[in-house]
Amino acid sequence: MLKGIDPVVSPELLKVLCEMGHGSEILFADGNFPSHDYNVKKIIRLDGIDIPTVLKAIMPLFPLDTFVESPVVLMQPNADFGREPDVWAKYKDIIAKHQKVNYEYLERFAYYDRCKNVYAIVATSELEIYANIILKKGVIFPDKK
Repeated sequence: MLKGIDPVVSPELLKVLCEMGHGSEILFADGNFPSHDYNVKKIIRLDGIDIPTVLKAIMPLFPLDTFVESPVVLMQPNADFGREPDVWAKYKDIIAKHQKVNYEYLERFAYYDRCKNVYAIVATSELEIYANIILKKGVIFPDKK
């Protein structure tokens, strides 16, 4: 345990967040995502935890990339789904408390292709479908004194 770090952030997750470099991407996967089908460097299991809980825990620690137009990527639902997943509003609210960003929306199979290149996948127990979210890591600028 560490002061100021939410216990949802496991030692393994904290290590991965630190290891990631500028431009590296991490996928927070819902419970239906085939996380173990991907040959990525790290797969972290956060069983029993939903994605909004994880985002609340990591966003105070994790800078989003300011050098790209959209450092957050969501999986666009199929047309027959007919709506934006409810959980997206939670994501946008949590992220907005830390940084103003644009979002990219990718078609399902394009999203799966993008996931092949992420640095790590965090496999959660998120129940909502189309709830996967990719975050691109930015830089922490030195304080100007």
